[in-house]
Amino acid sequence: MTLYIVATPIGNLEDITLRAINTLKQVDLIAAEDTRHSGLLLQHLAIKAKLFALHDHNEQEKSQLLIEKLKSGLSIALISDAGTPLINDPGYHLVKACRENNINVVPIPGACAAIAALSASGLPSDKFSYEGFLPAKTKARQDYLTTLLDEPRTMIFYESTHRLLDTLQDMQTIWGSDKQIVLAKELTKTWETIVNFSILDLINWLQEDSNRQKGEFVLIVEGNNKTADAIDPKAINTLKLLLKELPLKKAAAITAEIYGLKKNQLYQIGLTFEN
Repeated sequence: MTLYIVATPIGNLEDITLRAINTLKQVDLIAAEDTRHSGLLLQHLAIKAKLFALHDHNEQEKSQLLIEKLKSGLSIALISDAGTPLINDPGYHLVKACRENNINVVPIPGACAAIAALSASGLPSDKFSYEGFLPAKTKARQDYLTTLLDEPRTMIFYESTHRLLDTLQDMQTIWGSDKQIVLAKELTKTWETIVNFSILDLINWLQEDSNRQKGEFVLIVEGNNKTADAIDPKAINTLKLLLKELPLKKAAAITAEIYGLKKNQLYQIGLTFEN
């Protein structure tokens, strides 16, 4: 009666661990995000196992059925299309249900695109914030990026081919052109690419060749180490005075112009005054 959370390759089929292979061979059932995709991996590993489809659209419905199978004494492995399950992949509801039913859950660690990219980024890795995919709509994406203006930790994002440039342009709008960013593309695959630029230079690099915009991407972005305490107290005082007469956006813009600061940073500080 055990659920195994098994990490699978993110690109190179040799990413998988010996323990993962042995686990997949021994379990009674494998719950997979895409049975056709995972079937190819199992075929490559010469593993014959019964596959069960568990994906975003049916997970809550099917979790109880898997709980019943586990309670009957079966062992089940949970895998996603690539990497570690539950990291932007299905599995949360099943694992939560297992914990609530006192069913043993065992992680079988392995490949994870976010951690692989961070380890090779050259940006601080002692503290980081995993943000996953940003919202699809421009306003929601910019609003979310605004909440991260003062995030001091290195930030990790996933992004798709068709939204990559839009996301980077929104990052430039909210965070400025100079923020350092590492793009990791097609990790562990033949065309693996890891580059380090400012946001503006990365946008230019991608626009130089449309082929650079194709693939699966991890974005590693430097955190903001400048806190409100580092800003000239005179600027903070000016912002407070202007807020008595002006809307926050206008007050932040005027203060930024006077003291040569970023208006978005001042805007965020102004929000704390309003609370």
